[in-house]
Amino acid sequence: MRLLGMVIVGATFYAFEIPNYFDWIVKKTNALKGLKATLTKTGLAIAYFNPLWIARHLLFIKLFSGQFEAIGFNLLEIAFWSFLVNIPISFVANYIIQNRFKLKWRFLGSAIFSALMAIYYALSETLFS
Repeated sequence: MRLLGMVIVGATFYAFEIPNYFDWIVKKTNALKGLKATLTKTGLAIAYFNPLWIARHLLFIKLFSGQFEAIGFNLLEIAFWSFLVNIPISFVANYIIQNRFKLKWRFLGSAIFSALMAIYYALSETLFS
């Protein structure tokens, strides 16, 4: 059920949100050039996958795993530490995705990176609780 639920979330929520957010990043940074554009694009991508996004992801995992009793504010704390620890990795990955991939490939690049991070987020409860 967990795998099926996360596939559905990925094919609906995430498939809608992420490409639209990347389009917004392009529009927002269109007038910027050089290092400022690079850092702004990277920072905005990292900001999207913030502790609230991670907590929501953990919430989905708990819901689809039937672990309703494990849903609580502790997910926010886990998400905060998960986000903080992964900033260096996210910075490099999002820099590459936002600044080296053409727009049409950014969703795929982000999806692959997000799939890897989803494993990390799932392990975050063990690592940070």
